[in-house]
Amino acid sequence: MTAFPWGSAEAIDLPTIGVEVDTLSDLHKIDGGPGARLRAARRQGEAFRGEFATTGTPDTVETCDLITLPYPTRFGLFRASRAIAPFLSITNRMLVIRWTDSDGTGRILLFEPSDHELGRYTPYFDDLTAKTPGFLERRMVTEHGTVQGHLARLGIRPDDIDYLMFDHLHTQDLRRWIGTTAPQEDLNGTPNAVFPNAKVIVQRDELAGMAELHPLQKPWYQPAAYRDVPAEAFLPIDDSVILGPGVAVIKTPGHVFGNQSLVVNTSTGIWVSSENVIAAEALTPEHSTLPGLAKWSRQWQQEIVLNANTIETTADQYNSIILEKTIADRAQADERFLQFFPSSELTRAWTNPGTDPTFVHGSLTHRS
Repeated sequence: MTAFPWGSAEAIDLPTIGVEVDTLSDLHKIDGGPGARLRAARRQGEAFRGEFATTGTPDTVETCDLITLPYPTRFGLFRASRAIAPFLSITNRMLVIRWTDSDGTGRILLFEPSDHELGRYTPYFDDLTAKTPGFLERRMVTEHGTVQGHLARLGIRPDDIDYLMFDHLHTQDLRRWIGTTAPQEDLNGTPNAVFPNAKVIVQRDELAGMAELHPLQKPWYQPAAYRDVPAEAFLPIDDSVILGPGVAVIKTPGHVFGNQSLVVNTSTGIWVSSENVIAAEALTPEHSTLPGLAKWSRQWQQEIVLNANTIETTADQYNSIILEKTIADRAQADERFLQFFPSSELTRAWTNPGTDPTFVHGSLTHRS
């Protein structure tokens, strides 16, 4: 078992952040089974929508494309797709959110600032790369930009970043972002933190789960990358919290035990972002033209299509997606779909027949 800087699951005692959201309680404390929790998710989501809309809006939200890469169709469109292509394409994007606290302090949050150069060593993707001929990989993978390059373009200095946040820590290697406490052989020494003032917002449940990974989790994490990272760089939370005006993180367990989603209030209404699904149409599959999705939804009476590379607690993930679906506003470009912005969004690729999305957001932008 990898030794983590925060010790055992029982010993996680680190500072936390935000104002707790009273309207969103732990669904596992609801009396009854998964069906009762699903009903509670709808009720709580409606209550939170009304409350959250009154918190204001952030100053700006910017979208930064990082990388487009292949992903198994059977994972991204769980059981529903009838596409002949074994792989589809997803584009990983970073959101840069700026807001001003009530005391006048400016804050910057990076949501999904993936170091994709190191992320490729995640066991699943490392194995996939080893099996893929180089010429084919070059056709299927497109690097759009880096975290640091995007920040330079936006005129943001690395030491101005307050928070880093991911919906979950699958594939993430944070050593370059937050530094390490010991030399790293593959990084030619002890890296100084690129973001020296940033704290990583993470659910305490995920830290606990990473301290001793279950076999279902192992292909998707890089536990050795966390052995020497400084514990004080993490801000664990236990539930859902308001971070600032129009910025919240909500607990959405299922895809991983400690999954979380970003919620932002903008000039077009409320958006939700996570990797619980890979396309906005996965929340309203009855309107999807992707082969199989609408029929599968009717046949199985399921109103969403999960992103299911890990099936840690599938009913919980379903309920979490319903929570996200209840909170998000309708898309202005097409009201059949919701303002759900997948952190890894389904992207058209000629190499993947049958996986062309019906509707794509492409970006999430806001200026107050």
